[in-house]
Amino acid sequence: MKIVCSTLNKKRVYLFIFFSTVDHSKLSEKNFSIESRLLVRALYPSFYALLLKGGVILPISAFLELVEIKAKTASVLPFILGACYSWYNFHSIHPGLLLAFFVSMFLFNMAVDILDNYNDYHHAVDEKNYKQNTNIIGREHLSLRLVFGLMISMIFVSAAIGITIAYVTGWPVLVMGVLCYLVGIFYSSGPRPLSSLPLGELFSGPTMGFMITLLCVYINTYQDFTWNWLTILGVILISLPDTLWISNLMLANNTCDLDEDEKNQRYTLSHYLGKKNSVRLFVIMNVIAVLVLVLSVFVGIAPWTVLLSLLALPVIIKNVQLFRAKQVKKETFPCAIKILAVGSVAQALSYLVYIIFTL
Repeated sequence: MKIVCSTLNKKRVYLFIFFSTVDHSKLSEKNFSIESRLLVRALYPSFYALLLKGGVILPISAFLELVEIKAKTASVLPFILGACYSWYNFHSIHPGLLLAFFVSMFLFNMAVDILDNYNDYHHAVDEKNYKQNTNIIGREHLSLRLVFGLMISMIFVSAAIGITIAYVTGWPVLVMGVLCYLVGIFYSSGPRPLSSLPLGELFSGPTMGFMITLLCVYINTYQDFTWNWLTILGVILISLPDTLWISNLMLANNTCDLDEDEKNQRYTLSHYLGKKNSVRLFVIMNVIAVLVLVLSVFVGIAPWTVLLSLLALPVIIKNVQLFRAKQVKKETFPCAIKILAVGSVAQALSYLVYIIFTL
């Protein structure tokens, strides 16, 4: 696989990915626009020749939407929190292992979002509206071979790094990693994907909010880590705000998509609760998340500076009120993203402030 990035017309950036196994007969105009082909032919004739032999043009903007880059705070911030918790409570950090885990975790998170879009495209019942106009693959006429190849590559690289980390730190990483991979893959795969069941919120929040934090803590402290209820409860408590906000992300998404999901025979938690009760649950989980931030300081697992994260409270309250008033995907689903981003960033930064000033 060869990847070359070039700027065309000084505005549009394309990611060229060439697969030698691509069948030329499978390439059609729907895979890339006429404008794209003309630009490449004029500016890069040699690349155009490769393109005709089996290349596919994928705009960077489409790639970022395919991997749901805007939602990556859901994995990055629990990672940062885990690193801060490790230093504050155990005074232990392994930078090399930490970086390797971040790469593995981030790649798999992107692969899961690609898989989600890939499966949604294949299983969509609403052919005209969802498959062709909503799903990124159909809307941008992306090559299914390209999408599948990217996904598999990311999964294999992520798994290889994870196995290496497990070899260094011990079997718990392997066990926790396998559990995360199973949830990630079956989140949108299989005859009854988790995302189409009233279990999506239950699996997405704990897997990303709690498990990423726990893995991060274990990798940083594996030489001294003790598996007991006190240690686990500490990680559960410190990661609970992120866990609830991530679950709320899915709850808000499913609440906004309720009508569309029901047309596609996806019966999520919002289907069973109804919109009114789903919104109530959304509010309750935000309240609990804020209360737990305060509780973590008083039980001694977080420094007093974490109370500074309450400065984000006006933003959280404002976005909760906006979502309560209206549940429209384009208008108010970003409220859940903002709450997660602002709340999680505030918690992580307030942790970092203490660590920086006490080094």
